[in-house]
Amino acid sequence: MRWPLLLLVLFLLAFPPIASATGLEFYQGLLTKIMILALAASSLNLILGYGGMVSFGHAAYFGLGAYAVAILMREGISSGWVIWGVAVGLSALLALLIGAICLRTRGVYFIMITLAFAQMIYYLVVSFKQYGGEDGLRARRPEFGLFELTDTALYYLSLAVLAGALYLLHRLVHSRFGRVLQAIRENESRVLALGYPVFHFQLVAFVLSGALAGLAGALMAHYTQYASPNLLAWQQSGHLMMMVILGGVGQFWGGVLGAATLSIVEEVLQDLTIHWQLGVGLILLFIVLFAPKGLAGLLRRRP
Repeated sequence: MRWPLLLLVLFLLAFPPIASATGLEFYQGLLTKIMILALAASSLNLILGYGGMVSFGHAAYFGLGAYAVAILMREGISSGWVIWGVAVGLSALLALLIGAICLRTRGVYFIMITLAFAQMIYYLVVSFKQYGGEDGLRARRPEFGLFELTDTALYYLSLAVLAGALYLLHRLVHSRFGRVLQAIRENESRVLALGYPVFHFQLVAFVLSGALAGLAGALMAHYTQYASPNLLAWQQSGHLMMMVILGGVGQFWGGVLGAATLSIVEEVLQDLTIHWQLGVGLILLFIVLFAPKGLAGLLRRRP
């Protein structure tokens, strides 16, 4: 995939001036959104696909990152680097606290506890009337040194962050840590018998996943210039999980392919019918039945 990947990167780098010259700025915004969601989905794929941890509360870290941006900007902090540090740090801390509790359970109990914690965070944010409550909160774009965060600058910033995060995840999942994490997914008892601290490996992956989701949430707040409680709702967690399933659970490019495909399909179907969710559901059902390894698994097949 080296040459196709290189061509894709070159296309993404050249797209903003092409879009500006041809009046396709809408698609530049769509690509920005896809890159942000790809980062969030890839962070979930780390624990879901490689760690076997079915977290249904990933929206908590995603939404917390967005609200961190909105609240800090409202309180007068305008430095983007400071805001990013707080957003990622708070998301990582929340993932640490939730993971320390949830990782002591297994199976459906783990799923339900992660969902319960996410819903607690959702209702907690809604109860803060001074920060918008159910109406959400406006999130102005922060300052990043000498350059203004325009739509084009945000596009390139999102591309750089996604590329850096994917490089980090690639090194991680192909390292000794990643191999142990995958071994835990396959047979936890055997890994315990070999003397590895399973809980610590899972917790580190859980915290890293939450931190990357928080960074994606911060970028989403920059993109929409708005922090909505919907970013914390269980539907958002399900949306991210659909992306991972569609792209391929445990496939490195699964999060990216799933985010791109689902976002494009939703945009197309919304223009065709008000019942676009039915079409999305049918596509997801087809992938689950006939391509259990997702789109990434289909691309990796050899004739």
